[in-house]
Amino acid sequence: MEKSTDEISYVSQQEAIEIDEMLMGPLGSSVDQLMELAGLSVASAIGEVYSSSDYTRVLVICGPGNNGGDGLVAARHLHHFGYKPSICYPKRNTKPLFAALVTQLESLSIPFLSEEQLSVQLSSDYDIIVDAIFGFSFHGTPRLPFDSLIRKLVSVRNQQCTHQKAAVIISVDVPSGWHVEDGDVFGDGIKPDMLVSLTAPKLCAKMFFGTHHFLGGRFVPQSIIDKFKLKLPPYPGTSMCVRIGNLPQTNLSAQKGIFASSESLEEVEEDPIYQFQKWLSDALAAGIKEPHYMVLSTADKDAKPSSRMMSLEGVNKDGFVWQTNYGSRKAREILENPQASLLFYWGPLKRQVRVEGFVEQVSEEESEQYFSSLSRDNQIRPIVSKQSRPIHEREVLRQQYRELEEKYHDRTSIPRPKHWGGYRLIPEFFEFWQGEESQVHLKLRYSVEEIDGRRVWRIHRLVPQLAESASSL
Repeated sequence: MEKSTDEISYVSQQEAIEIDEMLMGPLGSSVDQLMELAGLSVASAIGEVYSSSDYTRVLVICGPGNNGGDGLVAARHLHHFGYKPSICYPKRNTKPLFAALVTQLESLSIPFLSEEQLSVQLSSDYDIIVDAIFGFSFHGTPRLPFDSLIRKLVSVRNQQCTHQKAAVIISVDVPSGWHVEDGDVFGDGIKPDMLVSLTAPKLCAKMFFGTHHFLGGRFVPQSIIDKFKLKLPPYPGTSMCVRIGNLPQTNLSAQKGIFASSESLEEVEEDPIYQFQKWLSDALAAGIKEPHYMVLSTADKDAKPSSRMMSLEGVNKDGFVWQTNYGSRKAREILENPQASLLFYWGPLKRQVRVEGFVEQVSEEESEQYFSSLSRDNQIRPIVSKQSRPIHEREVLRQQYRELEEKYHDRTSIPRPKHWGGYRLIPEFFEFWQGEESQVHLKLRYSVEEIDGRRVWRIHRLVPQLAESASSL
């Protein structure tokens, strides 16, 4: 059963706290009762989408609070559902409830792993990773070891973007690294494939554009629904979870080469960043190879342009981020002329996005954080590569690579080379192009205006374009 997200309530952090207090106060529910129902809901949602025969190996990463407790319960149910879970629980809660959950799992011979025991490439060991680190009550900046674990999960998502085999990520209630109301504010949070909201979706779930969104927790009494004026979907049959929104329909469309979307360019996000993230998620769901690849166009001080393919490494409210060598031609051109443009094209969906804006270098801290999330192989490559420099033969690079492998073979981390880091394009203009089977193509433009010191986006819907040929953009 599906339920349109337009018909469902999203609650603030304060409302979520008040609902929990009512459930565990005058309405008589205990913490362990609610945790059991929440964990069962999460396991049920996973079972709805990912069969235990195809996605057997599960890693559940648990935080110290109730969200971590939900993860512990989910792991137990996943074991009984036929999965093979392992648990990373680095900061154990010593309260009797949590200690009992650990005892139950140990009695089932479910392994507990330290962060150090997790391989750099999580996808080589697991088919599913459950993010049960932080819930709706968390605020502030993640600290060790959870900041490191979040970066590892972000690197799994990067593997998905490059079309490598990667584990799917399921977040419990709130994706870790997100603000409970504002979402992935800094762009460095987890991008899960599935979100299982509990009790009622939190406001940040409006910014979730992954493939599967479920609501779990069939325990909200009518008195709470009435008090908070909640609109919640009915649960089908005896199920503990219900899908929110429609099943993705893009795979069939991608095979046909036509995007048969019900979305009109009359119904778009006010913020073009959100609109872009929705389209990128559609491209991922359609199985398009390397959907994050983009054409970066720069120009030197004489306005002579150059273009090349680049990998988008992150996008958030501040802009689009990529990584490169600071001595490359594009870096030199950005230094001379910081205006640049990006082009994304997803052919099977008949979609194109153009972005124009101002480029700046990201902070050292941001570059360090991204570099530390890379695999060892991808950390060595930028050290060896001296982009845009003459080279006599390829064997020189191979030899340098082998020497660095030997140098760092027993090191847990590799220092980032100072000649390598990130750039961010701060957008000032977007154009979304949607092809149609009728060849009456649609365009939508966003331009930014400064009003009272704030950046405000203006939306311009253009007269439909009549294509001169099937490939005309």
